[in-house]
Amino acid sequence: MLTFAAALCLAGLVRASIALATQGPKQDQELEMGQRIFNEMKANGEIVESSPLYNQLGPIADAITRSAQPHYKHTLKIYLVHEDLPDAYAAPGGNVYVVDSLLYFVGNADELAGVLCHEVSHTIHHDTLAKMQEQQKIEERENRVGQLLGADRAQRLRIPLIGMLHSLGYSRYVEERADLTGSGICAAAGFNPWGLVWLFQDLQDSDLEEFPELLSDHPAFQHRVGMLKLHFLANPSVFGKFSSDPRTAKPLTVPKNASEKFLQ
Repeated sequence: MLTFAAALCLAGLVRASIALATQGPKQDQELEMGQRIFNEMKANGEIVESSPLYNQLGPIADAITRSAQPHYKHTLKIYLVHEDLPDAYAAPGGNVYVVDSLLYFVGNADELAGVLCHEVSHTIHHDTLAKMQEQQKIEERENRVGQLLGADRAQRLRIPLIGMLHSLGYSRYVEERADLTGSGICAAAGFNPWGLVWLFQDLQDSDLEEFPELLSDHPAFQHRVGMLKLHFLANPSVFGKFSSDPRTAKPLTVPKNASEKFLQ
């Protein structure tokens, strides 16, 4: 769906991260892999360095990273990137990337916070690194097959790995864990953890023909909503003060067409 991710994970980047697997502790691998991805994105013009959207994203991102930082060794940062369809995803090393159109897609600040908290939780749990290492093993096997089939065939075998970072396809367990951890981060940051529930419910009731990747590959909305509700009920000291009524949500006022103006 989102072609900018293809620029992030070229086969050479993946092979470089394989070499890192034998160097240093796990989090050092994450930091170096994350920096390589960031450098590649910046070189390809994917990072939105200046936009009025940061006026809306910045305070939310700052509160969330302050809440989550004690749980992660490296500095957590949230960046805007530009694409047509809304999305957000975590990269190794502490960076979370938010597609600018996501700010127009969500209904309020608590829904946006819910998505960011979910992605930050993937970083805390080292989910991206684990999934990339799994994909690296696949690439190694495909390279061995490619040697038998010839160079052209080997190159074709590597094509599905381009964009690997963006299409990790986490398991239901991993996604649910990120939802639950993220809800606690949102609560500690002062955002209503029901925001992610509201977003799921809106999407479930919508007639969208195409969902954003951050949601389309995840477990069913109904199941995730149910798990979050049970989590809230089981932890009233953390979540009891938050209302389930979306009319109580913090508003999010986004300048019209800000992305297009700054990227033309």
